[in-house]
Amino acid sequence: MYAIVRAGGRQEKVAVDDVLTVDKLAGDVGSTVKLQALLVVDGDNVVSKAADLAGYEVTAEILGAVKGPKINIMHYRNKTGYKRRMGHRQPYTEVKITGIGSGK
Repeated sequence: MYAIVRAGGRQEKVAVDDVLTVDKLAGDVGSTVKLQALLVVDGDNVVSKAADLAGYEVTAEILGAVKGPKINIMHYRNKTGYKRRMGHRQPYTEVKITGIGSGK
């Protein structure tokens, strides 16, 4: 059984016990969050209608905060002596999928 969920503006394919990195989520380490399911596949049964998906829940446990790779940014203007160097590291949250099932 697996599901396609929406997490942080992207779609991810997840199964139980998968660990994935999503955009930063509010919550403490060890707390649970619910992710929006867009498609659920259970063997030959495929659920994709919004009315049917309302009964499904994908729960995940927050493992901790991580940072992405450093991105170097360089601004330069010719003949003026202007140079500026900046960097950025995007904050992410690591989550572990604990369950995919109907909330009924």
